[in-house]
Amino acid sequence: MKRITNLFLGALLGFFVFPFLSCKSEIDRAGKAVDESMEKAKERTGQAMEKAGQAIKEAGEKLQKSIKAEKKQ
Repeated sequence: MKRITNLFLGALLGFFVFPFLSCKSEIDRAGKAVDESMEKAKERTGQAMEKAGQAIKEAGEKLQKSIKAEKKQ
């Protein structure tokens, strides 16, 4: 009788634990997807900042050239 009770309790525990374990794997997958999208966003942000920095540098150079041209006149 004790053996049957232990089997029953083990099965009952398994039914309660199984959904939580499957949820954990779903949460892990979702977390991994979020991490990957964050990395991509960081890369894109870095690239955008580099482009903006280059544009600012070019604008500054053009401004310096125009100032020098005005001083010569």
